[in-house]
Amino acid sequence: MGRTSLTSPKLKFIGLEMLKEHEYSEPSLLKSLLEEMHSGGVLRRPIAVDKNTNVILDGHSRFNCLKLLGCKIVPAYLFDYGMPEIIVRPYRRGERISKDDVITAGLTGKKLPPKSSKHLVRLNSGRLVHIASLGKEVSIPLENLKSLSNPTC
Repeated sequence: MGRTSLTSPKLKFIGLEMLKEHEYSEPSLLKSLLEEMHSGGVLRRPIAVDKNTNVILDGHSRFNCLKLLGCKIVPAYLFDYGMPEIIVRPYRRGERISKDDVITAGLTGKKLPPKSSKHLVRLNSGRLVHIASLGKEVSIPLENLKSLSNPTC
């Protein structure tokens, strides 16, 4: 995955059961997002996933909302988490987190507390941006994500 795809990731559709969470969702955020998605009927922002392990990097609440709404497939932007341009930082001061912590939690199922990690990407300019800001917003009807057949955007 070169720099071009890092800043313009391709949208992929992945079976929900293939994805691995590394942290729990924040209950209050999950509740409000679930209400928003249910009433709007669309997913606006795909999740971010490590292409080598299927560990979710960003979008645990969106993932869990899709699961609760009966969706079978999840729109995701895939990233090579091993790239040095992708950086993980803790959300809370005084805590520590590493890429190894994220992958281990995702692969073992021993999830970290909500909002344990924040994934940033260093652009060519040196500026850091949140991984969720990469890729385009979408408006995918939730009904299109409820079967394993090819969804239409």
